[in-house]
Amino acid sequence: MASTLDGPRVAPKNRIAKQLIVFLHGYGADGDDLITIGKQWQNMMPDAAFASPHAPEVCAQAPVGRQWFPLETFEPEEQWAGVNKAAPALNAYLDSELQRYGLDESRLFLVGFSQGTMLALHTGLRRAKAPAGILGFSGLLVGPEFLSDARAKSGAGRPPPVLLVHGNKDELIPVEALFMSAEELAKANVPCEWHLSNGLGHGIDAGGLTHGGLFACKCLKVDIPKEAWMRR
Repeated sequence: MASTLDGPRVAPKNRIAKQLIVFLHGYGADGDDLITIGKQWQNMMPDAAFASPHAPEVCAQAPVGRQWFPLETFEPEEQWAGVNKAAPALNAYLDSELQRYGLDESRLFLVGFSQGTMLALHTGLRRAKAPAGILGFSGLLVGPEFLSDARAKSGAGRPPPVLLVHGNKDELIPVEALFMSAEELAKANVPCEWHLSNGLGHGIDAGGLTHGGLFACKCLKVDIPKEAWMRR
C-alpha cells in the first residue's frame, strides 16, 4: 500500500539518518505542531531524522486542522473503530519513511500527542515488527481488552517499551487515563514507564520533553553527545 500521508521533516544534523522518529499530532492540529520537538532534540540525537505527517482527514470541529479519526462522542467504541481505520495509512507511511532512509523497525521510534498517542500505541504495538519504542503524551490506550492481538516483537522477541507522559491537571483526558493505560500494558507484559507533569493541563512541558528525549535515546541506543548535555 502506497503512503497517502505526508508532512514536514527535519533532516539529521549529521546528514545520514541512523534513526527515524515519527510524531503523530493531536486532534485539530497538523504535522507542523510537533515537528518543532525534533528541532529541540537534534542535539541529543544528531543522527536522527524526524517526520511529522498530517492526519488524513479535515477536522470536523476545527476545519483548519486535521484528525486521524472523528471524535464526536469520545466513547470507547468510537475510538476503537477510529484507530483501526487510521492504522493502515499510518503503517504505509512508516514503511515508506523507513525505506526512504534505509532503516528497519529497530531504528524507528513513535511519538504521539493526545489522539496521536492513541494511534501510536495501537499501531506500534501491532506492527509486523516492533519499533524501538513508543512515547505518548496526554493520551490513552484504546481498546485494552484487545491487547491480546498486540503482538509486535523486536528481533529479540520483546514488545516495544512505552513511556506515557501526562499532566495532572489535564482537563481533556484525565490523568486517570495514564494509570489505566499503564496498568493494562503491564498486564499484557508490555514494559511501560510513566512521568507525571505537576500542574500541567493538556499539553507538553519542558520536563516531559526531557524525559521523552532521554527515553528515545535509551530505546534507540543513542549515546547523547557531551555538548548536548552542556546545553540542557
